[in-house]
Amino acid sequence: MRIDIVSLVPSLFQGAFSHCLIKKAIQQNLLQVYIHDLRSYGLGPRKQVDAYPYGGGSGMVIRIEPVHQCFSKLVRERNYDEIIFMTPDGEMFTQKHAKFFAKKKNIILLCGRYKGIDQRIRDHLISKEISIGHYILSGGELAAAVFVDSVVRLLPGVIHNQNSILTDSFQNETNAIAPPIYTRPSIYQGWKVPEVLLSGNHKKIKNWLQVKSMELNKTLDFTD
Repeated sequence: MRIDIVSLVPSLFQGAFSHCLIKKAIQQNLLQVYIHDLRSYGLGPRKQVDAYPYGGGSGMVIRIEPVHQCFSKLVRERNYDEIIFMTPDGEMFTQKHAKFFAKKKNIILLCGRYKGIDQRIRDHLISKEISIGHYILSGGELAAAVFVDSVVRLLPGVIHNQNSILTDSFQNETNAIAPPIYTRPSIYQGWKVPEVLLSGNHKKIKNWLQVKSMELNKTLDFTD
């Protein structure tokens, strides 16, 4: 998989992509990540990328020309399955989306800044708009990092034990929440692990896990 990220603050990705699973995926050639500084495509000697909004109002808006020039260069070099804009008013990102995008080969992520981006970018250059929540960040970089982390961990070979992924919350078709998990010691400061998990009775353990998962599903209302 190749992911190209277009951003005005490329340095924000240095920490996020230099550790753990994303770093492992890159080292194993399962993932290629390229960060493109949108300002490199800016206009004039000052590399301008923004302007005041038509019709008045406060804030600055990212212009269409730099984005179009960046996208044009990339799509001349290869075909992209999706060109995604990270925005709080986009489609809410879920595990179902992560599984969908993990099957793609080439993806572009556009990170917004300032007041937003020219609507014509959204209308004519973007294939999908994705949100990680109905709240405002300073820019789309952190949202893009969340997107990449969620998708990349599903790529074959990134996580050694694939069965671990299959038991994650929201991973199966029922969108179920994973049940509580415990490990050693069985008793700590008087707090005990449920006896059924220590019984060795796999049928009872399976039933207990299913019941606990159903209880969490009812308590926590997670919907697509």
